[in-house]
Amino acid sequence: MRLLIVDDEVIIRTGLASVITWHELGIEILPPAASAEEALTRMADERPHILMTDIRMTGRTGLELAEEGLKLLPELEVIILSGYDDFSYAQQAIRQGVTDYLLKTSKPEEIIKTVLQAKQRITERWAEKSREGQLLRENRQRLFTEWIINGDVESGPCPVFLQQGMNVQSDCYSGKEQIQRQVLILKAAGWSRSSAALLNFAVQNMLEDVLPGAIAHMQKNRIICVVQLPLNKQEFQFTLGIALNRIEQLLKCTLRAAVGLPCREIDHLHESYRTASMAYRYHGLLEDKIWKYEDVMHRKGGKTVLHHEEETTLGTILLDNDSIMLTTWIQELIAELMLDPEVTPESFDACLHSVVNAGQRWLIRTMRAIGREDLERFEPWMPDPDAVVGELRDLLFHHLYGLMYAYHSQMGQGRTTHVQKAIAYMESGLAQDISLQHVAGQVHLHPGHLSELFKKETGVTFGDFVTEMRIRRAMDMLVVSPAKVSEVAAISGYEDVKYFSRLFKKHTGKTPSEYREEALSYKPS
Repeated sequence: MRLLIVDDEVIIRTGLASVITWHELGIEILPPAASAEEALTRMADERPHILMTDIRMTGRTGLELAEEGLKLLPELEVIILSGYDDFSYAQQAIRQGVTDYLLKTSKPEEIIKTVLQAKQRITERWAEKSREGQLLRENRQRLFTEWIINGDVESGPCPVFLQQGMNVQSDCYSGKEQIQRQVLILKAAGWSRSSAALLNFAVQNMLEDVLPGAIAHMQKNRIICVVQLPLNKQEFQFTLGIALNRIEQLLKCTLRAAVGLPCREIDHLHESYRTASMAYRYHGLLEDKIWKYEDVMHRKGGKTVLHHEEETTLGTILLDNDSIMLTTWIQELIAELMLDPEVTPESFDACLHSVVNAGQRWLIRTMRAIGREDLERFEPWMPDPDAVVGELRDLLFHHLYGLMYAYHSQMGQGRTTHVQKAIAYMESGLAQDISLQHVAGQVHLHPGHLSELFKKETGVTFGDFVTEMRIRRAMDMLVVSPAKVSEVAAISGYEDVKYFSRLFKKHTGKTPSEYREEALSYKPS
């Protein structure tokens, strides 16, 4: 695709022609023209597809050049170069059919985006005009999807574009060294959301230019690429890194690639895609630019649930309405998960869900403690599957902050008694110190006064209330947790498991083991 730059200022026209590596974008740069008159004399022979012209020049203006150029080449894409003083003039040019405009002060990446948009429009027009070409492209995309993504190798003969250098049938191997291929899945970022499709289009085109034998295919917000491996496979990751760096530098973007298992036979390309897809799921957990399936295939999974101490700490932070400590707690938890060499996307997601559930349980307990059980339905925790760690961290903070705000906004409505605040504090933690002296200090009352108020408002003593609360929590844990009875006792605040068992039977009529066995027997399978 050919680009002609026209400007009567030599610095501008030579700068635009040389500062950007146009050929790596699939653009052939024609010798720049110094005037509209020169451009018009050359256009019939050189037939540029894109014209980038200054709006004010000695002799004919850029608008006059555009008008004459469009008569000569109706499919010409015209980009006007404008100074700040010509802004309204440029707007008028667009109304007259000029494709787009650029300020002369535009950064190289802005110029690249504008030219790539023009290139994409031309490509789309060519496809529309050439029904045969469009059908071929659609058929190639369909075959790529069937063979590589879906693995439907029985759907028909092997596509010609996949056959070069590879075994089509596993029984035809002649002993000659065969070319190996593997599938990459790439994620491109760095442009605005509205330009994401254009960025993927540009990356797809450049991959096929910078990686010999590459076949690229866009799938939603990622790029699937079949690449040809050199005989020395150890060099490939280095070569791929250089190629991605070139594309990043030119397009001012960031690229990351997950690499599947290599294969010699076309029938196995789907397996390479499948393993690349599994590796791609780690893009939010790894900082590497390029990583292989072999790097993550043996991971067994990290922590999936919060420990009781962590849930207690979270409850205390939410009760204290401390957004700074909440931010720090989330950052430390995610850093811990990320540092675990066994972490997988499944275990990471499960642990974040555990945090969300812990926050929701805290809100239910504390709201019940202050006599308010008319909670609105919780917003579901459904992060974007492509979200990176930083985005997940922010989403988790906003979710927990919403729970914290829901509680404290209710506390601010109407009068909340000291006893209700004390109960909310006790309900917010699991194994923390819930002695009368400690809780009284949290609500700023003398222990004796709190004890009197507690008996008056609840009808039971502070000690009996704490015992009932601990037994209630133990009952819940025995049903939903596989923890041993001794562990449940310790979590509930009892170091002596025999004393705990006697107390539990006194309140429930059953031993902890009997209660668990009976509860599980009624639990639906």
